[in-house]
Amino acid sequence: MKLIKNISLALVASLTLFASCKENKKEPEVVTVNNTVAKEKTKVFAENAEFSKAEFTIKGMTCQIGCAATIEKKLAKMEGVKSATVSFDKELAIVEYDKNSVSTEDLTKTVTSAASGDIYTVENMQAAE
Repeated sequence: MKLIKNISLALVASLTLFASCKENKKEPEVVTVNNTVAKEKTKVFAENAEFSKAEFTIKGMTCQIGCAATIEKKLAKMEGVKSATVSFDKELAIVEYDKNSVSTEDLTKTVTSAASGDIYTVENMQAAE
């Protein structure tokens, strides 16, 4: 008799929990979030832009994030530069630029003045394929 009573009590408790869980289910709430992330500016180049690639070695870098990434960002932000990639491991930079508005001397100046306190030098400047 006690066993039947316990089974009945467990069954009633299970049904009560099941029913209460089913009733408390809520529909997913839709939330609208105002996304205020600034969009990156697209560079505009002159119609007569003549793109060239320069490849050169950068000496004096001591790390990927503080040195190579900083130099890469500064080169990429230059007016007339289409793209810039700097490899810390290879000590190599490849820059695609409009040769009507940017010179290799401009690229060198940007690299050598990229960070205060660090001394970067540019070597082996050459045209890249």
